[in-house]
Amino acid sequence: MKLTYDTRYNIAYLMLHEKPAEVETIKVSDELNVDIAPDGTIYGIELLNANDQLLKEDLGKLLVINEATGKRAEVSL
Repeated sequence: MKLTYDTRYNIAYLMLHEKPAEVETIKVSDELNVDIAPDGTIYGIELLNANDQLLKEDLGKLLVINEATGKRAEVSL
């Protein structure tokens, strides 16, 4: 899994899998797109206007939590 952010276009992308040749992008809202394969596998989630979506309440920090172990890691965006 990989999270990327493009400051030029203010777009964040959460890549869950490497994209195969055929992926359909589904527009969920004006600020959210989902890339999905014909078999239903979700390959990525694109956040448009990412600054507003990622930086509002958490002060620009990404918190990753392993629910099974409770282990936490924090990354500043």
